[in-house]
Amino acid sequence: MNNAIVVSNITKRYREHTALDNVSFEVPTGSIFGILGPNGAGKTTLLRIINNIIPPDNGEILLFDEPLTDKHMEQIGYLPEERGLYKKMSVGDQVLYLSQLKGLSQKQARERINYWFEKLEIKSWLGRKVEELSKGMQQKVQFIITVIHSPRLMIFDEPFSGFDPINVDILKNEIIELKNKGATILLSTHNMESVEELCDEIVLIDRSKLILYGEVDEIKRKFSKNHFEVTFAHPIDDKKIENWQKNHPHFTINRVNKNNNDKNTISITSNLPIKSNEILLLVIELGEIISFREQLPSMHDIFVTVVQQKEEIYDHEEQITYNN
Repeated sequence: MNNAIVVSNITKRYREHTALDNVSFEVPTGSIFGILGPNGAGKTTLLRIINNIIPPDNGEILLFDEPLTDKHMEQIGYLPEERGLYKKMSVGDQVLYLSQLKGLSQKQARERINYWFEKLEIKSWLGRKVEELSKGMQQKVQFIITVIHSPRLMIFDEPFSGFDPINVDILKNEIIELKNKGATILLSTHNMESVEELCDEIVLIDRSKLILYGEVDEIKRKFSKNHFEVTFAHPIDDKKIENWQKNHPHFTINRVNKNNNDKNTISITSNLPIKSNEILLLVIELGEIISFREQLPSMHDIFVTVVQQKEEIYDHEEQITYNN
């Protein structure tokens, strides 16, 4: 079994609004898979369908090589964006109750509660009411509720919302450890830095349609702009750079740290497709190189670029429809 999830031609409509339009992709077993998109793109609808909360109008979900049914619910842990805990109930009683709903015996539930609350150093919260906890504390509790039954599939919708940087790092490390233990993880977040750190593959959805899909590293290379950063052993003067560019007009060179007077490091961009080894052979004419690396675009930049391009296409199509 290579894929934990196969999403095939999923469509979901609410009256005249199409939330998902013929979306298809596959999630490899044991991976962290990002589901990205602007607000209102259809991400949460997709996560609810995969979690069997709502049915699709068309299409099929396969979970671990079987059509998705209610019997799979004990194999799924779901942390929704809209958190929901009983405010007046104690943390310990609530986690115990929900753990048993997920199929654990009382003994198993107590053992795992002790393990997780000690692991996250929050055991002192067990006797407190939920309403006494901060938003971040409540989210830690909900994270534990999501993973406590060791589900094969874990779905996290905006899991880092409301956390300070220290707790974001703690949660990221826990997610990576869960993956290393064999869990498959779906992650929906607007934090593109977290996507780069955690995700093996992603889909990007906009206005109900899938517009980008693949491995994170491959996507970054696909959107590469032949941009490189080069550091030399000795300063390179402006005249030398000017003469080099005259001989190689298809390149643009800029200083990387103008304000710091760093004359050892430059950025170089090719206006034509060219391999890194070919650029290296040319730029070595400027001096002894101690560092040479390609500057790949960030997932944030790719997200903004792709969504803006699609929005321009949608607006153009809508204008044509309106004029007709």
